[in-house]
Amino acid sequence: MTEQFDKYVHELQEAMLEGYSEKLKNEFLNPENLGKIDNPDSHVSLTGVCGDTIEMYLSIKDGKISDIKFMTDGCGPTIACASYVTRTARKMSIEEALKIKPEDVDRYFDCLPEEHKHCAVLSVVTLRTAISKYRNELKNK
Repeated sequence: MTEQFDKYVHELQEAMLEGYSEKLKNEFLNPENLGKIDNPDSHVSLTGVCGDTIEMYLSIKDGKISDIKFMTDGCGPTIACASYVTRTARKMSIEEALKIKPEDVDRYFDCLPEEHKHCAVLSVVTLRTAISKYRNELKNK
């Protein structure tokens, strides 16, 4: 029974991801940095135009992102975009991470379908908002 169920789940995932690039499929099925950070230096939660929400957690050390994780209730492309953005930003300086653009995410995935380009925007805006919150909290200390 378990083998049949696994086969059904695999077939369902393949059908849901039909038309997406191999990179996007792989990122969705094997996301990195999924989870939470205890006592993060910054934590934000943003909801995009489609209703998907991304929570992002940052740990900063010496001006660099030492750890970054995300949680989402979003679709496959949102999971893939958030995974890519967090993987890319990890170990970058704050200034370098702020240079990540939605177009970079779109290009990495060999052009997201038009109806999912907002997933790249939501991922990047969530990162930028987390960095902004971190900087504002430093100013107010």
